[in-house]
Amino acid sequence: MNREQVRQALLNALSEVAPEVDTARLVDAKLLRQQLDLDSVDWLNFLVAVHDSLALDIPDAEVGRLDTLDKLVDWCTQHLAPGAR
Repeated sequence: MNREQVRQALLNALSEVAPEVDTARLVDAKLLRQQLDLDSVDWLNFLVAVHDSLALDIPDAEVGRLDTLDKLVDWCTQHLAPGAR
């Protein structure tokens, strides 16, 4: 998957958790949880949806620093299995 495909998969996962969100209005470099007003349960559900759609486990140690859409896209793109790229 390329970066744009990963971004779209993340936006789709986000739409599953927060269907009311207009993903077109997101600013990729801004803090995601603040833009969306997601609580910790919604955030966890989003990470589970990311796992389901991309088959990626984001380690707890990484979750705290992956706070923008840009950072999430970059991390996921780098950690996808070679066959998925």
